[in-house]
Amino acid sequence: MRVLHFFKTYWPDTFGGVERTIHAIAKGTAKYGIQSEVLSLSKTPEQNSREFDGHIAHKAKLNFEFASTGFSREVFGRFRELSEKADIVHYHFPWPVMDVVHLASRLKKPTIITYHSDIVKQRILLQLYKPLMHRFLKSVDRIVATSPNYVATSEVLQHYRAKTTVIPLGLDERDYPHPSEDVKAHWRERLPKPFFLFVGVLRYYKGVHILLEAAKQTELDIVLVGEGPMKSSLTAIAKKHRLGNVHFLGALPDTDKTALLELSTGIVFPSHLRSEAFGLSLVEAAMFGKPMISSEIGTGTSYVNVAEETGTVVPACDSTALAQAMISLASDDALAARYGDAARRRYLSMFTTGRMASSYASIYHQMLQDAAPTR
Repeated sequence: MRVLHFFKTYWPDTFGGVERTIHAIAKGTAKYGIQSEVLSLSKTPEQNSREFDGHIAHKAKLNFEFASTGFSREVFGRFRELSEKADIVHYHFPWPVMDVVHLASRLKKPTIITYHSDIVKQRILLQLYKPLMHRFLKSVDRIVATSPNYVATSEVLQHYRAKTTVIPLGLDERDYPHPSEDVKAHWRERLPKPFFLFVGVLRYYKGVHILLEAAKQTELDIVLVGEGPMKSSLTAIAKKHRLGNVHFLGALPDTDKTALLELSTGIVFPSHLRSEAFGLSLVEAAMFGKPMISSEIGTGTSYVNVAEETGTVVPACDSTALAQAMISLASDDALAARYGDAARRRYLSMFTTGRMASSYASIYHQMLQDAAPTR
């Protein structure tokens, strides 16, 4: 079976949450006899079209970007060429250009969407896009949401519940390097006090500004790993308020990130908007058996981090509650250990790549069976 994944970006141009999910599905479903390819856009397609971890990453020329949407003339022809060879086309939503390409191609193959997120930021443009979006969503055969929480709270998905299935995102711990004792010793020396860890791209919806407000209310160390468009404004806030307990480390190699995950007291995840649809960093926390602190935003974050079971869930945008949650965990080793153990068990039962890949393989085979002509 051949599956074509289609999204606006992919490795090596970018490797964020959606891209990591595509990679995990492609890699994980290979053992079920499924050959995957990925089509995305790139400024330098001739350099970035290459084999990656057992599958081909194809590129079409990115002409320009507007409102976080990449546009390409070449992608129509590339999609037509590659989809003709595929048994199933797997879209990753949202990306409005994808809708146009799909409808223009008049595709006759089985189609599936992984619905990663509602469109949250571009609300005015969303009103113009809605007719196209619903036409696209109506035309596909299956929709996969990443948590029951998101299905329940997404106005868009309410229209398509009959063809929507939930498959949680998963991570493979074998992809994470084991840090040496020297690496961990380095970080123990650099960060001698207990600390809470944030890992993620510094974007507008990550709520790091709320975390900085919480940092004013506690002397606990807070370590942030990641780069992003909000970094300069966030570091300026930390400098202005002399937040010596906040440490911006930037992007780090996986070995260092893993060491920090192991050494941390817990993971703090203050995302406050629905753009944070799931939270793979929370899955990382669960994988390492760490207690979690997150905000209630009606998405998959509260599916990964179950309140009073694997960690604490605080009201969104409440810096005082966030600070108190960190203080409580840091002062109660038994509670932190209990949450961490429960998080690890939940990861093993629900959020492994193997479980995710098996679920997608099953749905792919069912789609082909449904599409087969009856005699």
